Amino acid sequence: MKKTTLKASRSPLTKEYVQALSAIKKHVQEAQVKTALSANKELLKLYWYIGQTIEEKQSQHNWGTGVIEQLVEDLQNEFPGIEGFSKRNIFRMRAFYLAYEKVPQPVAQITDLPIFNIPWGHNAVLLEKIKDNDKRFWYAQKTIEDGWSRGALEASIKLDLYSREGKAITNFKKTLPDHQSGVAQQALKDPYIFDFLSLAHDYNERDLEQGLIDNVQKTLLELGKGFAFIGRQYHLEISATDFYIDLLFYHYKLRCFVVVELKARPFDPRDAGQLNFYLSAIDSQLRHPNDNPTIGLLLCKTKDNLIAEYALRDINKPIGVAGYETELVKLLPKTLKSSLPTIEELEAEFEKYREMQEPIVIKKQKTKPSRHRS
Repeated sequence: MKKTTLKASRSPLTKEYVQALSAIKKHVQEAQVKTALSANKELLKLYWYIGQTIEEKQSQHNWGTGVIEQLVEDLQNEFPGIEGFSKRNIFRMRAFYLAYEKVPQPVAQITDLPIFNIPWGHNAVLLEKIKDNDKRFWYAQKTIEDGWSRGALEASIKLDLYSREGKAITNFKKTLPDHQSGVAQQALKDPYIFDFLSLAHDYNERDLEQGLIDNVQKTLLELGKGFAFIGRQYHLEISATDFYIDLLFYHYKLRCFVVVELKARPFDPRDAGQLNFYLSAIDSQLRHPNDNPTIGLLLCKTKDNLIAEYALRDINKPIGVAGYETELVKLLPKTLKSSLPTIEELEAEFEKYREMQEPIVIKKQKTKPSRHRS
């Protein structure tokens, strides 16, 4: 009698199995991250040692460029499969050591500094673009927290994020709990750099709003990590009256809605009252019981800090006021514009010029021999 074997059927996934699988996946991912971080730290410790050795030998034994070039050649020959032993990189290792050797670190050892937890390429950017160690550590920490690529780090340095983050005028200390006010303060900047917008000098709020929405990805990058776009001209109906919020976001780190009002003019204290009204409406109509209080952000063309502080002093809703910068397109005066040729006129003139430059070829006609009449 022929034996038949039955394949064991997969049992239905239970809740306990799903939870166990999720926990295992989480631990695997954490282990992968720890392994990568550990390998990166070991590489940076190696570069620190090489930089330290070169500096000490240069000081004690007058190693010159020739010796360094010989060291580069020998290391490349000895470890052909390992990248990073170029002449330029070797000198970067020395600069890496010299930049931080005398840092009075409030940590157990030098390798606890944030620079040892970011890739070498990021460290090279910090060494080349920034001279102050406090700024370097700040950008290194932001790289760790926000997962910046090298390009994102370079862009943040170029836009001077260090000097702008947390600088908005706010009333957060008074209107938010202590554990939230500091985080909320750091979530806002001043000024915001919307250099991807090209606006005329006489632009209005709608022009600014449209530009930000047309470039919503760049807008979110400038606003910072945590902002999720909800809508523009967000409709609110209150007592049969329609109101429209310029831009509405949700900040998943702060766990709250963020109302953004745009002004194509200097800050006016009355703007704070309008925004306070919108915050009350959002808290009443949209805010979930588990959400934190809604935050307002006024983006104005310019602002006087003292006037902004006075305007927010007795308002009980959390509001921030910040400026912004864009690329302005200078329009030609109408009198000058009217005197310029049109595209069609330029093309016609170009065609005439081209024809004038063409060589004139005269073809000789063949003449028939003349017949003389007798």
